[in-house]
Amino acid sequence: MTQFRPTGYSSLPTIIKNLLIINGLVFFAQKTFGGQYSSFNFEDIFALHAFQSDLFRPWQLITHMFLHGDFGHIFGNMLALWMFGSILENIWGPKQFLLFYFLCGVGAAMIHLGILSFELMDATKYYHQLILSGAHSADATDFLNIYKAKVDVATLGASGAVFGILIAFVYLFPNTYIYIYFFIPMKAKWLGILYFSYELFFALRNSAGDNVARWAHVGGAIVGFILVYIWKKNNRRF
Repeated sequence: MTQFRPTGYSSLPTIIKNLLIINGLVFFAQKTFGGQYSSFNFEDIFALHAFQSDLFRPWQLITHMFLHGDFGHIFGNMLALWMFGSILENIWGPKQFLLFYFLCGVGAAMIHLGILSFELMDATKYYHQLILSGAHSADATDFLNIYKAKVDVATLGASGAVFGILIAFVYLFPNTYIYIYFFIPMKAKWLGILYFSYELFFALRNSAGDNVARWAHVGGAIVGFILVYIWKKNNRRF
């Protein structure tokens, strides 16, 4: 039985170690210099926003991956990056792993924004109609405020890239046993299927009040699978 347990900090490969450090430093800066009483808003500038938002900037496709909402958010992402990313970087090397990481993160962001644009299509048309007509009724004002608030919602975190890493690990080592909570053994392929199905279910359900970017998770997994499938098929560094 092949077993997988996370390695120690001293054996961390270069890219993983630096990603952990950078994410930690950015999170510290968020909590130290950000917040509602600060004149500098990290999320407005660096988090990902809808294409329809006035806050959207192209660099957010990358910078959003280094911001996190709270300690639980960054801890979960960095733990998964450490556990599954270390072995992938050791196999692929730092350059290929870094390329994979960013392609998964940017791909996840693009899929998330694409789905969001589709969901907002009718509302966006109505929004522009109201703007052009100069409507000032109470209902029109309420709609404009609600629409603006929705498109300005910030998406942040490395989850899209991390899901790509998880799926790559699952594809390459499907029968490896992973210890859930360091205690319960489960084959990687079942963990991957269950986790992906969970995210896809809630992405399709699109429940009100769910503030998790499910399509970014699903998108990162899809991009990660496509990349690792093509690379393995072409024997790239395998």
